[in-house]
Amino acid sequence: MTDILKNGEPVIRVVNLHKSFDDNQVLRGISLDLNKGQNLVVVGRSGTGKSVLIKCLVRLILPDAGSISVLGKDVLTLPEDELNELRIRIGYLFQEGALYDSMSLEENLLFPLKRNRPGLPQKEMQELIRIALENVDLAEESEKMPSELSGGMRKRASLARTLILNPEIILYDEPTTGLDPYTSHEISELIVRIQEKYSASSIVVTHDMKCARTVSDQISILHDGQFIASGSFNDLKNHENPTIRNYFI
Repeated sequence: MTDILKNGEPVIRVVNLHKSFDDNQVLRGISLDLNKGQNLVVVGRSGTGKSVLIKCLVRLILPDAGSISVLGKDVLTLPEDELNELRIRIGYLFQEGALYDSMSLEENLLFPLKRNRPGLPQKEMQELIRIALENVDLAEESEKMPSELSGGMRKRASLARTLILNPEIILYDEPTTGLDPYTSHEISELIVRIQEKYSASSIVVTHDMKCARTVSDQISILHDGQFIASGSFNDLKNHENPTIRNYFI
């Protein structure tokens, strides 16, 4: 049964999260709340643990200490079958896209439907694919292979596959990395549009401050394994602390 959460209630709560790899302490006691309907952007330099954080949220990586609650579920103690059910409610846009090279765009979208909605009639599956592709402006590209798509189109195709199960939460891992400025702006605008259309709650990790400005309701800065500030783009851009302001130069 789907948990009912109202706007303003946290759909993700992270408390005192720690993660190290050998002697490298990546996350050092970080905490955050993601509220329903919010776009939270986590910014930080490359290698600061942004991707590690969102992988912990879906237990792709196990933290060393701390707690993670997603849609009211304790992620770190869930049995595997319940964890997989929870993951269906969470869309994850991988940094590299993670499309299946041997499948057409339509087949890439059909795969998660067949896996997670096996009883759905074929006609309904095709309609869901059509809607998802229209929402990312790829309605005419369904028969193309990933190798035939530009970098920006592959990002949009990956987002369409993320949306196909109508997730309540979307996690974006560096959504504009490797894209030219024009395409980066297109993807950022698309993230905003998706939030409005799907009423999704999202965490976007990025070092692209133009993307952060476009998509964020709130920004949290991850620095040396800890959050050093949170607030709106303009508040942080004009912060009295020069370390914080430097992220916006």
